[in-house]
Amino acid sequence: MKSNDKETLLCALGGLGEVGKNMYVVMHEDELFIIDCGVMFPEDNLMGIDYVLADFNQLKNMQDKIKGLIITHGHEDHIGGIPFLLQSINIPTIYTPKVAEKLILNKLSERNISSPKMVTVNEDLHIKTKHFDIEFFTTTHSIPDSFGMAITTVNGTIVETGDFKFDLTPIGPVANLGKIAEIGNKGVTVLMSDSTNALLPGFSNSESVVDEALGEIFSENKNSRIILATFASNIYRLTHIVQTCKENHRKIATFGRSMSTNIGIAIECGYIKDEDIFISSEEANKLEPSQVCLLCTGSQGEPLAALSRIANGNDKSITLLPDDVVIFSSSPIPGNALSINRTINKLYLKGAKVYTNASDSNVHTSGHARQEELKLLLRLVKPEYFMPMHGEYRMLLSHAALAVQCGVKEENTFINKNGDVLAMKDGKVYRKGSIPINEVYVDGNRIGDVGVSIIKDRKIMSTDGVLVAILNLDVKNKKMLIEPNITTRGFVVVNDNQELIKKIQDKSSEIINQELDKPNFSLTDLKNRIILELNAYVIELTGRRPIIIPMILSK
Repeated sequence: MKSNDKETLLCALGGLGEVGKNMYVVMHEDELFIIDCGVMFPEDNLMGIDYVLADFNQLKNMQDKIKGLIITHGHEDHIGGIPFLLQSINIPTIYTPKVAEKLILNKLSERNISSPKMVTVNEDLHIKTKHFDIEFFTTTHSIPDSFGMAITTVNGTIVETGDFKFDLTPIGPVANLGKIAEIGNKGVTVLMSDSTNALLPGFSNSESVVDEALGEIFSENKNSRIILATFASNIYRLTHIVQTCKENHRKIATFGRSMSTNIGIAIECGYIKDEDIFISSEEANKLEPSQVCLLCTGSQGEPLAALSRIANGNDKSITLLPDDVVIFSSSPIPGNALSINRTINKLYLKGAKVYTNASDSNVHTSGHARQEELKLLLRLVKPEYFMPMHGEYRMLLSHAALAVQCGVKEENTFINKNGDVLAMKDGKVYRKGSIPINEVYVDGNRIGDVGVSIIKDRKIMSTDGVLVAILNLDVKNKKMLIEPNITTRGFVVVNDNQELIKKIQDKSSEIINQELDKPNFSLTDLKNRIILELNAYVIELTGRRPIIIPMILSK
């Protein structure tokens, strides 16, 4: 990113064309602020990958310009990448809301990473530097302490909403409509706004509606044990679950590390005040089912999460009872529907009664604005230019159409990809090329060294398997010591396919003998030829493409 003639530059490193890994950059001359640093959870095709990160490489070349990282709220798709960012980039200050700060410090502690300076974000905070004046406004979301911001520069004002909805009867604070309108009246050059629910008409349900629905389910199932799965980060939801349990004389046992962590943060920050309601799993097993609520992770069907373990019968402390009531207080994240349905089926098979948001009960509402709320924000902010963010392409496209309906000129809307750069100069916004952006995969402790080729190999292994050719050679005397040994995993069963294995073995022997006869014989040439020719030969025999791995034992 290079600016000319005192331009202010905007760029998304992640968060466009996808739901996750939100990371945005605003820069003017020698100053740069990063907004959010999230992760995206991999879909099934990214085998063995734990997280997908935004690409930090461009920031490495601009470290001296970075003034800080600003966090809008504490969800994983906005803070999950921070430990990885701090391992490669020097961030002088993190500006973060209080709840997000607790979550970030917990992440850094788990990885033994030192924390940079932390400054608490609230509506009273002004960040003033040579080129930027940044102020904040309260938004309503599914986690406390959520904020949008107005970034004023010499070239105009940028409003970045973070994740938001307009809920007039929320569990927590109402969005500061007055301040948003005040910012809009001063003049906003470009609006960057959350597009997650831009395809959904109308208004989103209030969190108070969910509160009522959960209360009704508790009342209707007084004699059953209730198992409730929800997002651990939805602290407002956890708060009124605690209140509902208290009103129905139930104790709560928590399952899942993130659930226990977030309950602890909610207590520490004062959102949950009744600590005595929480009991251990051992205590829960001693009480009558009507006195217990199990609060757990796994609302997205994650294989290792608490609810999946309970459904599979793999949890050491809790066994599913035939008349248990299970509530999924969540909506499926795109790509998770199959795993959620798999978990639900297992629960039904064991006799449980299951409530989901897809049924008639309002057991979940999104923290993201629907179309009418997005229009309201556009009318309040009145931007001259508009860049939808945080969403798949179809969501961005729908949101841009809403902006045009609300008075933004169509030519002033920008549906960008990650890496596309916008420039702002004297109140005008225009495209300024793009920077190369790649997805970065986290595989265990490995960051960025698992690329597309490795993922491709894993896909092949998962479908066509692996064929290993073990070759025993006397290199000095140029001869085979024994016939090649062919073994497979996920390709064919060796004992049931002796004829096929013999053909592959004979083909390997033929290649070895031909290579050994060459005056310039080398193990490298032999290995490459085994891979190429066995690959073609196996495709001809079977139509399948296993990974070919030669193992050469030589003396």
